[in-house]
Amino acid sequence: MIRTEEMLLNVGPQHPSTHGVFRLVLKIDGEVIKEAKPVIGYLHRGTEKLAEDLQYTQIIPYTDRMDYLSAMTNNYVICHAVETMMGLEIPERAEYLRVLAMELGRVASHLVWYGTYLLDIGAMSPFLYAFREREMIINMLNELSGARLTFNYMRVGGVKWDAPEGWIEKVREFVPYMREQLAGYHELVSGNEIFLNRVKGIGHYTKEDAFNYSLSGANLRCTGVDWDLRKNEPYSIYDRFDFESVVEEGGDAWARFKCRMREMEESLKIIEQAVEQFPEEGPYMAKVPRIIKAPKGETYVRIESPRGEIGCYIASDGKKEPYRLKFRRPSFYNLQILPKLLEGENIANLITILGGVDIVLGEVDG
Repeated sequence: MIRTEEMLLNVGPQHPSTHGVFRLVLKIDGEVIKEAKPVIGYLHRGTEKLAEDLQYTQIIPYTDRMDYLSAMTNNYVICHAVETMMGLEIPERAEYLRVLAMELGRVASHLVWYGTYLLDIGAMSPFLYAFREREMIINMLNELSGARLTFNYMRVGGVKWDAPEGWIEKVREFVPYMREQLAGYHELVSGNEIFLNRVKGIGHYTKEDAFNYSLSGANLRCTGVDWDLRKNEPYSIYDRFDFESVVEEGGDAWARFKCRMREMEESLKIIEQAVEQFPEEGPYMAKVPRIIKAPKGETYVRIESPRGEIGCYIASDGKKEPYRLKFRRPSFYNLQILPKLLEGENIANLITILGGVDIVLGEVDG
């Protein structure tokens, strides 16, 4: 007779596959996970409380450090919230620069996910290829913003400065190159029998589960729900572009993989159209006061980040600092379903499931 007993196993907080300071306490019986408890808070910096003593422009660098793989999107959501309260009209050239920056950032973010996800489950070559292409995007965003990760490029009323000479042409040339590389990624991975056996049917949940846990982004659309804020509630100038809201069926790790791979293709469509429509001249900043004061009241705006719905709530009492600021961080909500997905699973599938959710710990902890 084989005797087993339950054992507690710590995954993290310094585990190579958690991509951040994240601890997962597992109760295991042999190879089977009986219970999983995520322990967060190691990266908590009190961004929302600190914002109450900062002017609106001073808050922008803090957003870079939440989801540090999509800093441009975080920059935009705080600026969009303040602009909504002030009723600002943003110059057309600034809007195109913002969209180009955000969509390039989305592709770069998904490339990090793709490369590290495959590395976590045993494939090294995809990681090297993905980071090669990401480096090209990072170099372009570096030229645009002066930084490689924490871009701090958006401003209330527009962007920090105009695109350098020749930058738009570089972006135009990147699109067909990236499409060719994506085709190579699919040839290398998407039909690989070993990879398919690792992800098909793993980490499955239903549409109802996705709603109950407030999932968003690819974690929601992988269950067949057609919800992309760029399409459903267009902001900026997204209503000018022809692209699809990527939806897959199945609700498993394979469906989430397909969602994010197709999202990169749709982002390239947006970038291509934005480059063709890019205005030859015009201001990149609206006329705003030197010290920005949002009028009394409150607002909530939400946009589509690479990880899902990121929202920003601001309550203002008319001063140069917000009375209250709150971010809806998609990684925090998407992480909530992890204990349900891991219960009863084999421990070999742990990293496949965790990586498929695609969290960034800086955003989870705020």
